[in-house]
Amino acid sequence: MKHLAEIVNSFSNKRIVVIGDLIADQFIYGEISRVSREAPVFILRHEHTETTPGGAGNCAMNLAALGAQVKLISVLGDDETGRTLQDKLRAARIDCADLFVSSEQRTTTKVRVLAGQIHSTRQQVIRIDYDHEPGLAAKLKQSLKAAAAEVTNGADGVIVSDYNYGVADPEIGAVVRDATQQKRIPILVDSRFRLSSFPGFTSATPNEDEVEELLGEKHVDRVALELAAQKLRQQLRYEALLVTRGGHGMTLVEDGAAPLHIEAVGSKQPVDVTGAGDTVIATYTLALAAGASFAEAAQLANLAGGIVVSKRGTATVSADEILSPMAQVSNA
Repeated sequence: MKHLAEIVNSFSNKRIVVIGDLIADQFIYGEISRVSREAPVFILRHEHTETTPGGAGNCAMNLAALGAQVKLISVLGDDETGRTLQDKLRAARIDCADLFVSSEQRTTTKVRVLAGQIHSTRQQVIRIDYDHEPGLAAKLKQSLKAAAAEVTNGADGVIVSDYNYGVADPEIGAVVRDATQQKRIPILVDSRFRLSSFPGFTSATPNEDEVEELLGEKHVDRVALELAAQKLRQQLRYEALLVTRGGHGMTLVEDGAAPLHIEAVGSKQPVDVTGAGDTVIATYTLALAAGASFAEAAQLANLAGGIVVSKRGTATVSADEILSPMAQVSNA
């Protein structure tokens, strides 16, 4: 625990670059007032609306909350939502010099409506996605590639955050991989749809279902999961692969080591898993950049993930929140 605490305490000395799809996570809270006469649906009295950085933005916010120096490379639309995100990112002291604003794009927004009775907990009842038009202009794409090619200038680690909205595509991934080839810094990728298109990185954090989908095969027990994870790691030529398993914790496979299973911490019934994957990869990458082994980084990522799912909305975890339960164990 002392060594893990030393790793966390060194987070503030590290600079991490995040390249990826920036999303606005918007939460509309309302109190159920009555049933509509127009249709069999509830009428909500609006309470408040929250807009927070999601996707690559949430990853960057988590890194900043953990104390790291963060640079974000992404694209925003020239709209009110985009300006709100910029304000929040800059308030978190995230370097937005390569955050490109385009009048041809609409800021991708995921609106979640949460409803409940006057004294009850608000529950998500519907989500509405406002996606930007597919594809980026050639000039904008070139600007992103130029920024990606410079990511190693002073960086201690890089995260490619792919939500399939056009920024973190395989071309950008190849630029990052080539730019970091001569430097021994961790380069990680989080891709929801096409992890197989990002070979040759240091590691990744797919969930159990994504591993099954990528390999086209089901695993029925822990041994089958180990074999599947090792197979995928070898196919992608990664040094390690950290498979997240929700309430079952995580499984780490790495070259030359036995699989490591890490039990989940905290409640088995999460309050909200929105953005939890961003917290995991942020902590995992930052720990590796701070000199942790894959096993140590996975343990810290597991702890951070257990903390963030106890919070509502798109949340972050601070270094102090990770250190607190570690201190309790050390003093027990």
